[in-house]
Amino acid sequence: MRYGVSQVLDLMRTPAGRIEIYEGFRFRSWPVMSRVAKLHRKMLARKTKIVAIVGSFGKSTTTCAVTTGLGLPLHREFSFNCWTGVALAMLRIHGSQPLAVVEVGISDVGQMVKYADIVQPNIVVVTSIGSEHHRSLGTLEGTRHEKAFMVRKLSADGVAILNGDDPNVMWMQSQTKARIVTFGLGESNDVRASNMRVDWPHGTRFTLHSNGESREAAVRLFGQHMLYPILATVAVAHTTGLNLDDVLTRVGTLPPLSGRLQPIELPNNIWILRDDYKSQTETIHSALDVFAQVPAKRRIVVLGPVTEPTGKQREIYREIGLRLAKIADRIIIIGSTKDFDSYAAGVKQGGSLRSIVAHAGHNTQRVVGMLRELLQPGDALLIKGRFEQHLERITLALMGRNVRCEIRSCKLKIYCADCPMLSREWNGLGA
Repeated sequence: MRYGVSQVLDLMRTPAGRIEIYEGFRFRSWPVMSRVAKLHRKMLARKTKIVAIVGSFGKSTTTCAVTTGLGLPLHREFSFNCWTGVALAMLRIHGSQPLAVVEVGISDVGQMVKYADIVQPNIVVVTSIGSEHHRSLGTLEGTRHEKAFMVRKLSADGVAILNGDDPNVMWMQSQTKARIVTFGLGESNDVRASNMRVDWPHGTRFTLHSNGESREAAVRLFGQHMLYPILATVAVAHTTGLNLDDVLTRVGTLPPLSGRLQPIELPNNIWILRDDYKSQTETIHSALDVFAQVPAKRRIVVLGPVTEPTGKQREIYREIGLRLAKIADRIIIIGSTKDFDSYAAGVKQGGSLRSIVAHAGHNTQRVVGMLRELLQPGDALLIKGRFEQHLERITLALMGRNVRCEIRSCKLKIYCADCPMLSREWNGLGA
């Protein structure tokens, strides 16, 4: 993004704005940093075996799971997975480091081939192919073609660890001469899980099958789709010759990432399930799958708009409304009146009263007020939206934090809990 002089002056007047200016300079350092990172890989990090994590959904959780399972330290900026973020991740690799994990994300055509040339991966994990960035990457076929450049970079002695339940991921086996290892829930996968059950509020229990062995396992992550990062971790660990029990012990300590099916307990046995980082159609249905298994007196859902919906929006919103009718007792919609009407129509079609759906516009403070009147002991609350909405503010307010920031959309890559503007008003300044 290019800023004018007045915008830069506005940014300089706030601590969050100064962070944004810093990030802008860092982003623009890519031409230099990419060359330095590529040289670093060829010279100082040439002996390090690098695991690259790519895909549409689940990259960050998979990166954390693999890093934790391998016994490596997590860096606080692991989720900055593009441009200079990739270069810095490479530069953090020490020459004596035998293993490293790098998350790589793309948003447009032509990016992955540049990253692959820098990373030079030995192992590539592909998590999924979905609708994220479909406006820039086009069809799922176009998305998989771009993501596959990291897999194509593997040499014949490399390993491609593929989600065996995703046909668009499995297509990538035709794009490489590397060894293929699959993970998933289907019985044909090399690493798979069965007998999955949510153990609220502790996590998920399941039976792991890998390399002819079976283990009863428990993790702190929630739901079926959150088993995929664990299965990918086991596949990487097996490939690198690590002990399975040691890996399971380490990965079993990994908590949910912020805003990714993260449980938070309030007084009076009220639970919040935060899933406010992404809001593509696939992620909404996955969150509802988990929320339906949460034991509660009542289930309340706060839901924002679908990110980059594929197809007719009204039909997509109606379909989600149909699911909400079977799961939720009360629903609060954050977004446009058009979105609200479509959600409400689906709820009514699903057999529930339209009156259980309330509209809060784009005002998170209004949502907080509604929830304070609505929540009762024993309730469970799902908050689902995308990062730019920063619905984390709702959770923080319900936890007692002083939340005064009311901006509608914010692209600052800062979690609200850490943002210096959380308890301040912007007073018309640009974010």
